[in-house]
Amino acid sequence: MYICICNAIRETDLRKAALCCEGDAESTYASLGKRPNCGQCLEEAQQIIEDERTAASCEMFAA
Repeated sequence: MYICICNAIRETDLRKAALCCEGDAESTYASLGKRPNCGQCLEEAQQIIEDERTAASCEMFAA
């Protein structure tokens, strides 16, 4: 599913980038070589990034 239509950023790409990049949605977009255009996706993107990082950190503690 596309999270950012303006930049054609898919949810899977955003989740991968969230684990490799620190910072907020704009920083994560920058790591993908993109920047927000209209900004309508930023709230949802930020939530996905936080969820992915939380899940990864829970997996580290479970191992």
